[in-house]
Amino acid sequence: MKILFTSLLFLLAGLNLRAQENVTYQQPPAEIVELVDVQRAPSVFMDSKHSFMLLMYRNAYRSIADLSETELKLGGLRINPKTNISSTATYTNNLKYKKLRDKDAVQVKGLPQNPKLSGFAWSPDETKIAFTHTTETGVEAWVLDIALLEAKKLTDATVNANMGSAITWFRDGKSLLIKMLPANRPALVNTTDAVPSGPTVTVSDGTKAQNRTYQDLLKNKNDEANFETLTSSELQKVILNGQKSVWAPAAMYSGVSFSPDGSYALVTTLQKPFSYIVTLDRFPTKSVICDTNGKALTTFNEKPLVEDMPKGFMSTEKGKRSINWRADKPATLVWAEALDGGDPAIEVPYRDEVFELAAPFTGSPRSMVKTINRYSGITWGNDNTAVLSDNWWNTRNVKRYIFNPADAAQKPEVIFDYNYQDVYSDPGDFDTKRNQYGRYVLNLQGNNAYLTGDGFTAKGQFPFIDQFDLKTKKKTRLYQSKYTDKKETINSILDIKKGEVLVQFEASSQYPNYYINNIKKQKPLQVTFFENPFKKIEKVSKELIKYKRADGLELTGTLYLPAGYDKAKKEKLPMIMWAYPAEFKDKSSASQSTTNPNDFTYPNYGSPVYWVTRGYAILDDASFPIVGEGKEEPNDTFIPQLVADAKAAIDAVDALGYIDRKRVAVGGHSYGAFMTANLLTHSDLFAAGIARSGAYNRTLTPFGFQSEERNYWDAPEIYNTMSPFMHADKMKTPLLLIHGEADNNSGTFPMQSERYFNALKGFGAPTRLVLLPKESHGYSAKESILHLLWEQDQWLEKYVKNRK
Repeated sequence: MKILFTSLLFLLAGLNLRAQENVTYQQPPAEIVELVDVQRAPSVFMDSKHSFMLLMYRNAYRSIADLSETELKLGGLRINPKTNISSTATYTNNLKYKKLRDKDAVQVKGLPQNPKLSGFAWSPDETKIAFTHTTETGVEAWVLDIALLEAKKLTDATVNANMGSAITWFRDGKSLLIKMLPANRPALVNTTDAVPSGPTVTVSDGTKAQNRTYQDLLKNKNDEANFETLTSSELQKVILNGQKSVWAPAAMYSGVSFSPDGSYALVTTLQKPFSYIVTLDRFPTKSVICDTNGKALTTFNEKPLVEDMPKGFMSTEKGKRSINWRADKPATLVWAEALDGGDPAIEVPYRDEVFELAAPFTGSPRSMVKTINRYSGITWGNDNTAVLSDNWWNTRNVKRYIFNPADAAQKPEVIFDYNYQDVYSDPGDFDTKRNQYGRYVLNLQGNNAYLTGDGFTAKGQFPFIDQFDLKTKKKTRLYQSKYTDKKETINSILDIKKGEVLVQFEASSQYPNYYINNIKKQKPLQVTFFENPFKKIEKVSKELIKYKRADGLELTGTLYLPAGYDKAKKEKLPMIMWAYPAEFKDKSSASQSTTNPNDFTYPNYGSPVYWVTRGYAILDDASFPIVGEGKEEPNDTFIPQLVADAKAAIDAVDALGYIDRKRVAVGGHSYGAFMTANLLTHSDLFAAGIARSGAYNRTLTPFGFQSEERNYWDAPEIYNTMSPFMHADKMKTPLLLIHGEADNNSGTFPMQSERYFNALKGFGAPTRLVLLPKESHGYSAKESILHLLWEQDQWLEKYVKNRK
């Protein structure tokens, strides 16, 4: 019967059951439009000494015309073949300069007309910044001289920015290595009109290849040809006076990085064969060490095509990986290799081994350290001190070690060993500073290093700075924020001796701004003065509420009430609840809160906060933990925990007397959409739902999804139970389905919403499917976003606020 039922649903999915509406782009009510159409404050780009900042302005949204430009989807990339840059690139449209302690900013001169700037990169001495400008026909390279505050063009629009960073500085700071379009670049294959020469054949040789569901894969030989054409570049050395010379011939350059002293370059190129089942990050590569003139000295690594890896999130490839230059040495390469063959199911005392090899790269690699978990990186200090991190997803464990890079015989010492989901125990991150090579290393003062942390506690968030003695391992708290009326975020330590720290302060209606906070004198000096662009909602009531699930698990949510709402009269409001489930391996971590009520209220297209202006109560970021302790996995009891989370949230706000619990909507994006469909299917708690860009049939992602490691054949009951599509016959609550027509997220194909809609319509559920043209997993065109908000408003007004 189950097979028959599933077959029926697939049959329904193929029927043309939709009643199409001829809808043009609409706009939501004025009170919502006013919060969308605002001038955003600039982002900040600072030098390493934090002596000045570059203020980077950009449009909040793109246009549907921008999204409608030609786009090729190849090997995990999305490329505009006309301009040779990612079709999803975001651009800066103006630059201003400000010394840290000055109040006013100065306009940068010489910028191109209608700037579309991206790819910013400091010169080694931080006197200049290179960037790209995208024109109608291609990408140009530009340089900003900080002393003159003037920008100038370096190249014509022939830069190839299709794959990775297009610009790399030489150590002298007087020239750049730039990926340019090859002189004899072949024409692209017109895949629309091309006559096929034969079928597309993909072969399995019997090796297991349990890959997740990827988007934008290569599909045939024409795709392969176009991928090679678009990703091939010629490396040119461009001097700041504009003089150019070929540094390396055309190839598919995926990475170029100079050694800290600038004497060598590690150049990585993609190789063939390509794959039709994985993206370019698992294509074969070849890494060659070159001198400063581009002459190849030695082949350092050759990685084969990786289509098959062992099952599990902690699986990894064999051979060298995480190859980087050692930050505290002139020219030494460091990498990790798996000791378990990359298979997490194999029990070994150490998972990874870290090696180094110094110039001239002719000797044997030297083993430095072995890790208990999977290696995740090193923060270098000096010859005798470095901090290494590893992690193991299955136990959520993180370890950090101090080790002596010069003495492999000296055993590494674990200084922190914790569950990364246990945010109350997070020791913070080591502060770093820029060294003589322009690389970031531990900020050391004698034997002391410094940790900065978010400072989440059961009583709230109080960021801290700790001094950590690397010899005694003693930790001394130098500062802990005490603010309860605003949120402080520690950006960086400016001068630990003077006690000067760069921070940001914000509150729910106070826009985040930068300050120099003297932690000894407690006298913050404001250095930026960005205005709050959302003053229309600054009088909205906002509070963090805490409540418990039926099993005693502590939960939180941020509750918004309309401006002027009288809490004493307790008028019954309709409510929108917005959430995103999170998996945990222990109840203690699941109960912890990382929400600060003093976070600035920053509406964006995905936020439900807009509807507080329409007379709704909003419970945003409601806790939806899914816990699986010990050998039990979170998804083993996904549905009952999901419903328990939702009921606890509604009960909590209802107990305050603010809402009509018969007029509550639930919504979410991506995995939140999956949550929404399941809640409407398996409970009667909600009047309606909004599900955006979700996945509803888990058999279409058979080798895992979200935090689920097991494949469909390991746990078919889990996949079937968790799939709303499989229970479409039970779902009768009004559901608005929205999806980007060009969704690029793994597993959330637009087909997921289309098939689910057809199944729901086949069983008579009230539902509406909105496909946003040209949009990906996140939406970016202003026309799309305004229409999205209109659709949501119409749905909420009909099925929630005015529910019969």
